[in-house]
Amino acid sequence: MRGLVYIAPAMALVIAFFVIPVIFTGWMSLHNWPLMGGTRWIGFRNYVRMFHDARFMSALQFTAYYTVIVTIAIFAVAFPLAIFVEKQRRFVSAYRTIIFLPVVVGLATASLLWVWLANVDSGFIGPALRALGWVDKSPNLLASFDSAFLTIIVMVVWKIAGFTMIILLTGLQAIPAELTEAARIDGAGRWQRFRHLTLPLMRKTIALALIISVTGSILA
Repeated sequence: MRGLVYIAPAMALVIAFFVIPVIFTGWMSLHNWPLMGGTRWIGFRNYVRMFHDARFMSALQFTAYYTVIVTIAIFAVAFPLAIFVEKQRRFVSAYRTIIFLPVVVGLATASLLWVWLANVDSGFIGPALRALGWVDKSPNLLASFDSAFLTIIVMVVWKIAGFTMIILLTGLQAIPAELTEAARIDGAGRWQRFRHLTLPLMRKTIALALIISVTGSILA
């Protein structure tokens, strides 16, 4: 009973701001609900029309493509970072803070920042690419789908990888040091320890990070 009392405020917030809006949205979807005027019950016609709309199917395919690409990219960056900051070394707390800092930046602010960075006239990315000798002149990264999509992926990874890193870091720190030491004494190499010890023990942590990443990508 005491536990229910403790979680009651959180439950009230979830019900008020998530459960009720979802139920009401589902009810609205079964009606012809114009901005002005009365509503009319139409059943599942909105869903039938939606799945026969080529634009909806195209958007669905793009969302799936974006979700797969951005999830792989986030894990490709976050997992090595988690392994790097998991070991005790000098300035490790500073490294963790610096990597996590983009997470606290609002999405709108981060979007405006990267629009400015990618600007062909006043941005930073173009001059940086020229200084590295990769291009002869500043590219307009927002002028084509491929370059704009790549810029968005880089921005999302920059912003989210720190959060995923923290989740994976908790999983790494939960692995008993005795198991790692025993595997090292038995002659297991670094890759063998990672494949046969670290990954199996982190399955739940990786699943949690995947669920959060996929959900966030779909909602973005």
